[in-house]
Amino acid sequence: MSTPLSGPGSATQAPGREPAGSPPPRSRATRDHAPITVTGLAGKVLLLGLTAGVAVWAAFPLVAAGMWVGLALLVASTAGLFYLYLTRRHVPAKYLVPGTLFLIAFQVIPVLYTAGTAFTNFGDGHRGGKDDAIVAIESSSVTQVPGSAEYALTIATTGDPATGALVFLVTDPGTGAASVGDSDGLRRLDSADVTVATGGRVTAAAGYTVLNIGQASSRSKEITDLVVPTPGGALRSSGLSRAYEGKAVRAYDAACDCVRDTETGRTWTADDGVGAFVAADGERLAQGWKVNTGLTNFTRVLTDKNVSGPFLSTLIWNFAFAIGSTGGTFLLGMLIAVVLHSARMRGTNLYRVLLVLPYAMPSFAMLLAWRDMFNADFGLINNLFGLDVDWFGQAWTARFAVILVQLWLGYPYMFLVATGALQAIPRELTEATSVDGASPWQSFRAVTLPLLLVALSPLLISSFAFNFNNFNAIYLTTDGAPFPADNPTNGATDLLITYTYRLAFGGQGAQLGFAAGISVFIFAIVAVVSAVGFRRTRKQEEVYA
Repeated sequence: MSTPLSGPGSATQAPGREPAGSPPPRSRATRDHAPITVTGLAGKVLLLGLTAGVAVWAAFPLVAAGMWVGLALLVASTAGLFYLYLTRRHVPAKYLVPGTLFLIAFQVIPVLYTAGTAFTNFGDGHRGGKDDAIVAIESSSVTQVPGSAEYALTIATTGDPATGALVFLVTDPGTGAASVGDSDGLRRLDSADVTVATGGRVTAAAGYTVLNIGQASSRSKEITDLVVPTPGGALRSSGLSRAYEGKAVRAYDAACDCVRDTETGRTWTADDGVGAFVAADGERLAQGWKVNTGLTNFTRVLTDKNVSGPFLSTLIWNFAFAIGSTGGTFLLGMLIAVVLHSARMRGTNLYRVLLVLPYAMPSFAMLLAWRDMFNADFGLINNLFGLDVDWFGQAWTARFAVILVQLWLGYPYMFLVATGALQAIPRELTEATSVDGASPWQSFRAVTLPLLLVALSPLLISSFAFNFNNFNAIYLTTDGAPFPADNPTNGATDLLITYTYRLAFGGQGAQLGFAAGISVFIFAIVAVVSAVGFRRTRKQEEVYA
């Protein structure tokens, strides 16, 4: 028996020795002192400088609000980032930390804030604190009385003339001093920064855009609603060129913790349980304050007959819509993918290009086009087939229409993913079943379909979650219609997400706390369905692994 050579040219090396000619391994000290490129250094300086700037910018409001815990977290996180990226250690963390921070900022914090809002009465009339509510009540009750001081008024804004925040520019009739007023109060302006015309009207002011008559007229309601608190009452507009300092009819009395109307003597006592001033007969003042209401928003969904009935029917339809949309698009997309996957098909590339066109077009434009095609009077569908169907005027026809639209919009996606999954399945498997005497349907059911489901189940779960909250599909086609005569806030095609949107931003005033409570329900439902789906997917993977 011959023995292996051990010379320099031998292919066999002693254990633990590096092959001849290979570069020596880099020690930890060598790696720690690797040269830094100019580009890398510039990028690091830029990013760390941006981090420091954001930290300083965020620190000032935290200090002003006395949020010392938040300030401490800000300082600690900023110091941790500087330590992490100024040292050569913890390389994996350098890549993981940015993603984690973005996850917290854009996912965790919004979810926690929504969940926290669900336990409050936050909404129109309940957005600020109790002091803000008192100021709003007193300011809104200001009326002009004999002897009220009058001012020359100029309407201005700090931003765009059509959308910027409005302010009043006024001059004192006695001293001629110019001031600017908004909902926070009246502030004196430096005489060098303003131009005052004859008659005391301000024509220009540094930092403000004066509105002309046309611009002011288009925002007349906002001008009328603007109240500027003053030590003697409040300033309100009288037209577009004059303002008066009126007196508040309603005033807060700290002794009884109530609001009194000086003209009628009526009293509204503070109720911290509901965050409003309530009269003896149950009447509430419109301006209230934000308070913690516990589980009220959640129990209201289940116990309030005006809410629980529509909520349950909407939930059932929501499941039907999500299952129908997901299942229908999957079946159609898979069927087309299987047909085009056949070796006997010709021109498959052309067919695939044509079939994915709905997916390539903007969905919002297609939804609007489908809405017009379903129009009862001039829609293409009624005219083409000679029908006389009010598609969006009846509950079941409207539901059928929106699912049909989703089928057309969604099948290209399922077709694409099913095509990719089919190409990953070895043809030898299906050919083996044919050799064993199985029909094409038996081969598809026993081999192709199970392997497709293993690959596509996570996508089906995510598609279900997307369709469960598919706001655009409903809002841009039916807007939730048709609506019953006794409930204009909940339509036959409303999903929970569109119902929540209508509650939060409807014409009856925003109920953001209640809408957040429904959002928590939606989150829990989708989370449970997704968890069950992923668990079943893992079992399938174990069976067909």
